[in-house]
Amino acid sequence: MRMRRRRSQAALALMTAAVLGAAGCDSGGGASSGTHSKSGTAAEAKPSPTPVWDRSPSSVAAVGDSITRGFDACTVLSDCPEVSWATGTEASVDSLAVRLLGKTGAAERSWNYAETGAQMADLPGQITQAVARKPQLVTVMVGANDACRASTSAMTSVADFRTEFETSLKSLRRALPKTQVYVASVPNLKRLWSQGRTNPLGKAVWKLGICPSMLADADALDSAATERRDTVQDRVEAYNKVLEQVCATDDRCRFDDNAVYDYRFGTDQLSHWDWFHPSKDGQAQLAAMAYRRITAAEPVT
Repeated sequence: MRMRRRRSQAALALMTAAVLGAAGCDSGGGASSGTHSKSGTAAEAKPSPTPVWDRSPSSVAAVGDSITRGFDACTVLSDCPEVSWATGTEASVDSLAVRLLGKTGAAERSWNYAETGAQMADLPGQITQAVARKPQLVTVMVGANDACRASTSAMTSVADFRTEFETSLKSLRRALPKTQVYVASVPNLKRLWSQGRTNPLGKAVWKLGICPSMLADADALDSAATERRDTVQDRVEAYNKVLEQVCATDDRCRFDDNAVYDYRFGTDQLSHWDWFHPSKDGQAQLAAMAYRRITAAEPVT
């Protein structure tokens, strides 16, 4: 009986020591070597993030206004899409599509849905057309006609401009979640006035009704004319801020960081038919700006 009791006490002591030892290890807070090794392996196996922006898309659709249609770049009062900065085929322009896809690829896998005279309100319809092609890249250049109205009071409001652009981008994203978007800024209309007004022919053409909110009475320098032009310029800058802000909400959208707006173009880059739209040289400059930003490893700033 006494021997049995001693054995029971010895067994109890061993069990107590084992429990206390395990509790002591846990309470000390140190991780075992096995746990530490497992954690390190997990950290090393973490995959690097896949870049969201594809610098070499295989198809391009363009939307926007007369600039993207090459209006007045070849003949007076006519579209000339073959010299479009976005999808043109003429060698002297070296369009974005040709730079990205090659001449044959551009002819087969690029589409131009821009319309002369289009405003931001027309963009949703153009996006619907572009979506049907399932392009990997959509270029957007629109807004000049929203500011170029008969009067400053007729300009598109900033709120409406934002709403239409947001609607267009959301529509595109719902249909094509991975399609990329390049957004060009609205050109500097006041610089257009300052460059073109030096040419008598340009001023004569403007009287036909080209961008009257900015270009009417081109020689007038009184306070009313100055205030009118400044109002248009302020609106253009507000439009560009909207384009930047809305684009920034989408990981697959790149704004040009005001490259088009800031470009110091001269008369060589303007159509000698109307001294307002880009010439072939101007179209080539737009293509180069777009290509630099689309193919950059990081957004160009």
